[in-house]
Amino acid sequence: MKNWIFFLGSLLITIAALFFVKEWLGSFENPGYVLIGIGNWSLETSLIVFLVGLIITFYVLYIFFNFLGWLIRLPWQLKNRSRNIKFNRSQEALVAGLVGSAEGKWEHAEKVLIKHASHSGAPLIHYLTAAKAAQSRGAYDKRDEYLKKAAVQSPGSDVAIGLTQAELHFSANQFDKALETLTKLHSIDSTHASVLKLMHQTYQHLGDWQGLRKILPSLNKNKILIEEDIKKLEIDAFSGLLKQTIKKGSLNELRLLWTEIPVHIKKNPVVAAVYFAAMIEAGSSSEIENELVEVLTINWDETLLLLYGNLKSTDASKQLEVAEVWYPHHKNDVVLLNILGKLSFKCQDYEKSENYLTQSIAIDPTVQAYRLLGELYTVKGDEHQANTCYKQGLELASSGVISQVDESILN
Repeated sequence: MKNWIFFLGSLLITIAALFFVKEWLGSFENPGYVLIGIGNWSLETSLIVFLVGLIITFYVLYIFFNFLGWLIRLPWQLKNRSRNIKFNRSQEALVAGLVGSAEGKWEHAEKVLIKHASHSGAPLIHYLTAAKAAQSRGAYDKRDEYLKKAAVQSPGSDVAIGLTQAELHFSANQFDKALETLTKLHSIDSTHASVLKLMHQTYQHLGDWQGLRKILPSLNKNKILIEEDIKKLEIDAFSGLLKQTIKKGSLNELRLLWTEIPVHIKKNPVVAAVYFAAMIEAGSSSEIENELVEVLTINWDETLLLLYGNLKSTDASKQLEVAEVWYPHHKNDVVLLNILGKLSFKCQDYEKSENYLTQSIAIDPTVQAYRLLGELYTVKGDEHQANTCYKQGLELASSGVISQVDESILN
């Protein structure tokens, strides 16, 4: 349109200019003439006619060559127009596919996306979205097919395609396949945040604590998770490794693993309890007694306290002395009072044992406290008091069982 306006404008200007030239030449007696001779052929005409002819020839040639250029460009323009139409349709299809997926119309979204993927400027998004839609309707074979097509269409997008594939395997509980893909991606980019994040989740679901342990430094170094979550992962990983080693039944392997665990993890009550319980069970109480005391002093924990009470120490008097150091700081701790009563009984200090156990029952009666006190009275020869304690312990245990039954019925 602009070209035609320019053309008509220049034509009008030219005509106006010719008019003024004609008027100007008309003011002379001889307005001029033009003579052109070629061989035996000659052409003579007035100057104004020659100028008009020259201008007409110019515009005719201009229109001719312009038309010729348009004819030459026509196939390309038609092809480009067709491409643009297909591209616009593919963009509309992409939007429709994304909306369809969001609305749960997976099969429709899948068809629309695949139909226009080849004409899209972003075929990768079409195929990846279609793969997600296919999985949502349970078509895993189609999902894998679309992922392969995405790899063919976008050869430089290995990480994006692989990550989507891993996410889909993970959400479908295909953790082994997810880990296989993530391992390849990790070899390409060992610092990729999304890869590391999904990788640690996969290791957790598989119970592969050794694998999780290996990527913990990367998770921490690259700030993939906040510090609190990293600590939780460390606890899960080392607790899991300890339990797996315990199942193997090798005490030497357990000792070796414990030496490899970072000091700040060893101080965690959850991790420490797993190790100490295994060592006590294996009859190696003396080996871990001092370390158990150290951890318990730093992190007061009921489970660790119970383990301390179950230590098969060679020196019960020393064990009692250590426990009594804690007493001023935890006077109302029923578990500690029961352990003090138990250790005092072992040391044959019956008066002290009775005092601790009576104090424990006064704060919170437990079956264990009644049983220990009953045993104490039996040793002292007070059968009546012993029977009373055993009876109260049985009543407490029975009421606890009844409460659990009632709760299970109500739930």
